[in-house]
Amino acid sequence: MSDLDLRDPAVHTVLANGRIDITGRLVDASNATLFGTVSADGVEMRCVYKPVRGERPLWDFPDGTLAGREVASYLISEASGLRVVPPTCLRDGPFGPGMVQAWVSAGDDTAISDPDDDDLDGDLDEDTITLAAASLVELCEPTDVPDGWLPVLRARDGGGAPVVLVHANDPQLRRMALFDVVVNNADRKGGHVLVGGDERVYGVDHGLTLHTEDKLRTVLWGWVGDELRQDLIEPLKTLRRKLSGDFGDEIGEHVTRREVAALRSRIDRLIDEPRFPEPNGYGPAIPWPAF
Repeated sequence: MSDLDLRDPAVHTVLANGRIDITGRLVDASNATLFGTVSADGVEMRCVYKPVRGERPLWDFPDGTLAGREVASYLISEASGLRVVPPTCLRDGPFGPGMVQAWVSAGDDTAISDPDDDDLDGDLDEDTITLAAASLVELCEPTDVPDGWLPVLRARDGGGAPVVLVHANDPQLRRMALFDVVVNNADRKGGHVLVGGDERVYGVDHGLTLHTEDKLRTVLWGWVGDELRQDLIEPLKTLRRKLSGDFGDEIGEHVTRREVAALRSRIDRLIDEPRFPEPNGYGPAIPWPAF
């Protein structure tokens, strides 16, 4: 198996052009999320493949658009320089067109089972193991919050005991929190935050992004109201300049013109008022389940 650095340009070449072999399915995912390898020119790497035909209809997002939103989110992550999304592309695969993304190897077990063609529309066998949640976002007792971590939500568990949702005060995680505001991420769960074997922090599952309405739902609320540092303002300005050129058309291949315009407006607001926003109060601020 290849040990290519995820920032190596060869990764995207293999993802876009290699042969995909499916070996399992991530059973915790709400949409069909297949696991396997992609290989080209003697290089083989692990990947995630989400075919469009496996997307479940949603009341607030157009059918068949989630794969394209994942790709658009990756392009935004790269163009801005925030670089919090693994290499991602849209291409044909064993079950038709879909999103293909480099697997983030964190050394943890993954919840997979053997799929076949019928599995995209039905249940899978229970021969699975559990996908580990990220170590940068945790639920813990109020007295066990790690030093320096930021509280997000106080609640009670199924037995009535108090718990608190917390996340690390980590600069890479802060970049991800800003990225989520930019792409209007409606589904940043704790399990969507991964620490790769390269010690970089990556976010996955960006199908519920780039809506025209404010739908930000995230577990990364620890910096609410904090002023954006210069290292976060510069990516915003870079992205805004690029959206005024050909990059706006590139994003427009995956989302609507109104959604691109809404993206520009979000960036303009962040530049004009450089602070992490508060929840809008019109809906849940944290996705369910949080992990």
